[in-house]
Amino acid sequence: MPDPNARLVATSLDVSVPGRRLVNGLELKIAPGQFIAILGKNGAGKTLTLHTLAGLRKPEAGQVELQRRNLDAWPRRQLARELALLPQEAEDIFPSRVLETALIGRHPHISTLQMESAADYDIARRALATMGLSNLKNRDVASLSGGERRRLAIAQLLCQKPQFFLLDEPVNHLDPHHQLHALELFRKLADNGAGVIATLHDVNLAARYCDRAVLLNGDGDWASGAAREVLTEERLSELFGVTMDAVRWRNRTLFVASGQTIS
Repeated sequence: MPDPNARLVATSLDVSVPGRRLVNGLELKIAPGQFIAILGKNGAGKTLTLHTLAGLRKPEAGQVELQRRNLDAWPRRQLARELALLPQEAEDIFPSRVLETALIGRHPHISTLQMESAADYDIARRALATMGLSNLKNRDVASLSGGERRRLAIAQLLCQKPQFFLLDEPVNHLDPHHQLHALELFRKLADNGAGVIATLHDVNLAARYCDRAVLLNGDGDWASGAAREVLTEERLSELFGVTMDAVRWRNRTLFVASGQTIS
């Protein structure tokens, strides 16, 4: 059903790698206020789909539009004010302090020859505080643990202040406390009008925080809909190739892999 509030729209989107069609004819409409999970086995095309939605790679067919304008038509700096991508892993090519790294998120809002303002530094400090990194602001990024580096990447994303957050495995390297903190943060951002799309491996986190879900089978087939309708024993068992049992716990449904593989 068409969503009149949708601002990021994928139409007849094909995502492929050499010799293999991963996603065939994906139809996806993302409106402000939605938190969408993308689920699938390793190699199903989750990251490539997310990168295509971010405009970092061209689709095999179809198109992605933001505000009814093809992503290719957006100047990159302007697009970065609207869309922000959290990659699976961050690469630190040059030595940098934590605060300086967070400030990179402000670059789409600053002209080429302009220095960061006091307001930019304030935004960066608040983002670090949100992710519990204030006491590390002067540390060399190379000295951080994997979880601290992941939280810094999220802080950098918060500094960018986009309308849409595209998150590739946002809870990578995070302990349970910080997993919940990060996803509660993005749930709150969605509730306040942002659009959030996240690739996840944890079905239970997807069921807990997301409104909608997209299931990628990796052979071109996909399914999309409200999370409570799409995340079922039958669909998830088929998706992951292992029996997924639904268990009621504290008024929620949890999904547990029984260990019985499905051929």
